[in-house]
Amino acid sequence: MELHNLTPAAGSTHKKKRIGRGEGSGHGGTSTRGLNGAKSRSGYSRKLGFEGGQMPLQRRLPKFGFRNPCRVEYKAINIYTLQALAEKTGLNAIGVDTLVSAGLASKHDLIKILGQGELKAALEVTAHAFSKSAAAAIEAKEGKAIKL
Repeated sequence: MELHNLTPAAGSTHKKKRIGRGEGSGHGGTSTRGLNGAKSRSGYSRKLGFEGGQMPLQRRLPKFGFRNPCRVEYKAINIYTLQALAEKTGLNAIGVDTLVSAGLASKHDLIKILGQGELKAALEVTAHAFSKSAAAAIEAKEGKAIKL
């Protein structure tokens, strides 16, 4: 056996269907598109979710829920995160810019401090919002919770 003797196994390959090459090819005329309808015409492309004229699933299902356009989204940061940041950097005043540079928030985020965890140092924390428990925990250690 040589390279020039190699052929695919019998029945493993098929001739390509050549469409629109005259009547003698067996695929001339309508070129396997059928006689009528949108699919038989040039330039046809089906719309996403189209079900052949049947009412699409997306329109059959009921709508539900409400998304408030006036909702204010805050980036939540807990007190234990502030404590860890204060220990790591040695700062006693933590502001929005400090949290952004530490990678805890992006510069477009509104930041809310939440009261989970324990605070050991007196910190001056500046943020857009504070939970009641967070403000109480900061002020219990003689720190300041400054709201922007």
